[in-house]
Amino acid sequence: MAGLKMTCFDCGQVNRVPDDKLTAGPKCATCGTKLMSNKAIEIDLKTLQKAAKTDDVPLVVDFWAPWCGPCRMMAPEFSKAASELSGKARLVKVNTEMHQNASPKFGIRGIPTMVKFAKGKEVKRQSGAVPASAIITWAST
Repeated sequence: MAGLKMTCFDCGQVNRVPDDKLTAGPKCATCGTKLMSNKAIEIDLKTLQKAAKTDDVPLVVDFWAPWCGPCRMMAPEFSKAASELSGKARLVKVNTEMHQNASPKFGIRGIPTMVKFAKGKEVKRQSGAVPASAIITWAST
């Protein structure tokens, strides 16, 4: 069966979506949740691990914490980038305070840190707060 694999961030089900339907608002076949959002979605560590390993659509993760000033400054920029990249990549956030195993699991030494996964592998990472334009450029390459 053709199509790109995408993990539902709500129920964890892996869905196959035809390439030409990525911008048409695909939904999870199990729970009906939108698979391609125009905003950054907060997910847990278990969902991240599954999506990072399984998904064919690029996944950009912002590792952050509520007490981190630069993280709070970057949050609206990350959301703007998510809107701009909808249909090309999925942007998610993992709260390292809430999911304390995330940092050691993914080798996060400072926050905010963005990590891009594509086709089951980490392809790049960047630490530090950046504006939406830089996030879009970074995620697109």
